Amino acid sequence: MSLNHHVMWGLPRDARAFRHAFDRLAESADNPGADAVAWSPRVDVHEEAERFVIRADVPGIDPAAIDVSMDKNVLSIRGERAADAVDASSHGVHKERPHGAFLRRFTLPDSVDAERITASNRHGVLEIVIPKKAESAPRRIVVDTAH
Repeated sequence: MSLNHHVMWGLPRDARAFRHAFDRLAESADNPGADAVAWSPRVDVHEEAERFVIRADVPGIDPAAIDVSMDKNVLSIRGERAADAVDASSHGVHKERPHGAFLRRFTLPDSVDAERITASNRHGVLEIVIPKKAESAPRRIVVDTAH
């Protein structure tokens, strides 16, 4: 499901590009394909002045079992939630919590500093902080008049 276009016009160009890429990838992540993913964690993505932040719901997953990687401007989050053991004597089992492998990918704009990306996991929420590169300030070039 993509963001309404009229909401997008207030975002900076890089943020719009990031959001469009996010929407395309979110739609494909909900569609297991060649990567054989069983489910996709829900994510929030927002932009701040100096960074992007991605928060993914990954409760019940050992943080050591989550792999966050960056390759050619594509940030990948992958992991797996093990299925709960079910007692053979139980009756009327009802399961809504997904299990199995997951993969989410995000195409990042060129304005991010891939070397400074950090990830942390608190209370089942994976937070990935993606700093932006410092923009070079315009500088005035003096024209030499001497020949």
